[in-house]
Amino acid sequence: MFRQLALAAAVAATLSATAHAQTPAAPALYQRLGGYDAIAAVTDDFLGRLAGDRDLGRFFVGHGTDSVKRIRQDIVNQLCAAAGGPCVYTGRDMRTAHAGLGIAEREWETAVRHLNATLDRFAVGRRERDDVVAAIAALKKDVVEKP
Repeated sequence: MFRQLALAAAVAATLSATAHAQTPAAPALYQRLGGYDAIAAVTDDFLGRLAGDRDLGRFFVGHGTDSVKRIRQDIVNQLCAAAGGPCVYTGRDMRTAHAGLGIAEREWETAVRHLNATLDRFAVGRRERDDVVAAIAALKKDVVEKP
């Protein structure tokens, strides 16, 4: 489970470059995504998809309820902060968080498909989706360890 939760956190880490690239007059990605509650809802849906996936679900076994809640909150905080919101992320960098997990290319691609399905469910606009997807793509080198 940590493996895929960490993958979700990777999505957030790359959003910071997008949020910092905003012009002063442009609303931050945080506002464009709908704020904290929207980010939390997207995170919950995405994590549910990962946990329910036939191949990725095995990574969600063995974590206590409290650990899952803490990891989920870390992901929400990271996404919120990276998108220019008021949250503070105090977790590890993505390379450290994923080191040794052996995440393969196919697992990355499956997670990206789930992310896109979540963004579809919440009718995330094209501009915001492009910002999120571009940010995620930048993290791939720190997450995927196997072809």
